[in-house]
Amino acid sequence: MFIHLGGDMVLKAECIVAILDHNSQDLSEENQEMMKDHKKRKATIRVTDDTPKSMVITKKDIYLSPISSHTLKRRAETITVLSEEDV
Repeated sequence: MFIHLGGDMVLKAECIVAILDHNSQDLSEENQEMMKDHKKRKATIRVTDDTPKSMVITKKDIYLSPISSHTLKRRAETITVLSEEDV
């Protein structure tokens, strides 16, 4: 299954480690250090120019998405079943 992060960005659901509220980085020292490290390694990807609302963390990169963490979580939990006619 794939999850649309906004703009033209889509990730495989199995690649996602965590989806966090973007404001949560202010609350956790560990999150701040992780963001600094990823920015230094140029592994932080802004999905669009819009204000980020969530951070989607994979093993390699952090994606800053304009879509709320709650919406992305719902998308991850939704299973789409296609009939043979839709494929």
